[in-house]
Amino acid sequence: MNNEQTQSDFDAVMMQRCLELAQRATGKTSPNPLVGSVVVKEGKVVGEGFHPGVGQPHAEVFALRDAGEEAQGATVYVNLEPCNHYGRTPPCSEALIKAKVAKVVAGMVDPAPRVAGGGIDRLRKAGIEVIVDVEEKACRQLNEAFIHRIIKKQPFGILKYAMTLDGKIAATSGHSAWVTGKSSRHLVHQIRSTCDAVIIGGNTVRKDNPNLTTHGVTEHNPLRVIMSRSLDLPNECNLWNIDVAPTLVFTENNSNPSLQKALIDKGVEVITVAALTPKIVMKHLYQKELSKVLWECGGTLAAKAIADGTIQKVMAFVAPKIIGGASAPSPVGELNLSRMTDALQLRNLEIKAIDSDILIEGYLD
Repeated sequence: MNNEQTQSDFDAVMMQRCLELAQRATGKTSPNPLVGSVVVKEGKVVGEGFHPGVGQPHAEVFALRDAGEEAQGATVYVNLEPCNHYGRTPPCSEALIKAKVAKVVAGMVDPAPRVAGGGIDRLRKAGIEVIVDVEEKACRQLNEAFIHRIIKKQPFGILKYAMTLDGKIAATSGHSAWVTGKSSRHLVHQIRSTCDAVIIGGNTVRKDNPNLTTHGVTEHNPLRVIMSRSLDLPNECNLWNIDVAPTLVFTENNSNPSLQKALIDKGVEVITVAALTPKIVMKHLYQKELSKVLWECGGTLAAKAIADGTIQKVMAFVAPKIIGGASAPSPVGELNLSRMTDALQLRNLEIKAIDSDILIEGYLD
C-alpha cells in the first residue's frame, strides 16, 4: 500500500470520527447542520469538538480550543465546509487561519448560498491546503435534512408507518397496538430523537392518545404537531401535557373556539389557517426553523402529505403478521393512481431486519 492510499484511508477514518462527534447533537441544531471536527498532528488526535446548537460556537472552534497550541501546523477534519460569514457566530475560516493550521479536510461543500465554497476559497488564499469531498456520501446523508431545507426551502419529511404483511396498520376495529415488536418501537423512539417535529392527524389523537415522545431514549423530545381541520379533539389527552414536550395544533379558522381557548390556556400553541394542508403546515414549520419532520399519521393524511410533496423519505416497518379485513386501514390512502405503472417508486433502498420485523427505507423523487 502506498503512502497516498494510507493517507486516504486515514482521512476516511478521521472523517467518520467527525460524523460520530456530530451526531452527539442530533435533534438539537436546527436550522444549523450537524458538524463534528477533529484536529490531528503528526498522526495523533489532539483536539475534538462538535456544534451543540444554534447560537453556540461551531465544531471547528471547539476542536481548536481542545487542541490549544497543538493546532498550529495541524490538520483539521470537519464534515462540512467551514463557514466564511458572520451569522450568530464569527466565521470558522478566520478561526482556522488565526490558529495557523496547515491543512483542512472537509467532507463536503456547504450548499448554503452564503457559504458555497467561500470558506474553502478563504482558507486557500490564506495558504492553507484544503481537501474536499472525503466520505462525501456519508456526510451528505448525515445532513440530508439540512441540505433539503436549504435547497427546497422546506423541512425534510419522513413518512414512518408500521404495517402487517398484508398491508394493514390496524384491525378493522381500529385497534393498532402493537403492529411491530419492541425492538422496532424502540428504533422509532430513536428516530424521533433525531427529528424536530412529529406530525399526526386528529384521528390518531382520538384513537391512540399517543405521547409522541422519545420515551427516555434521549433527553430531546420533538415538537408534537397535530393537524385537525374541525378541532374535534378530546378535552383531555397526553399531548396536552406540555411539561413533557411542546405541542402545536394546526386547525382551520373558527373551528371549535372553546377548545382552542382551553388548549391555549394549557400552553398548547394553536395556529389557524383558511385551508389546512400538509404544504401549509410545512411552510409554517420552515418559518419556525425546523429541518427534519417525522410524519406518523394515518393513511388519509399520509396520502395528502405525499401528494403535497412534503414527504421525501419513507420508513416502512413490516411485521410478519396477517390481520385481514377488507376495510382495515392501510398506510397510504387515495393517491388517484389507476395503473400499477403509475406507482411511486422508492430509490436508494435499504432493507434491515429488526428481530422478526423488516424495515424498508427509501426516497421518493
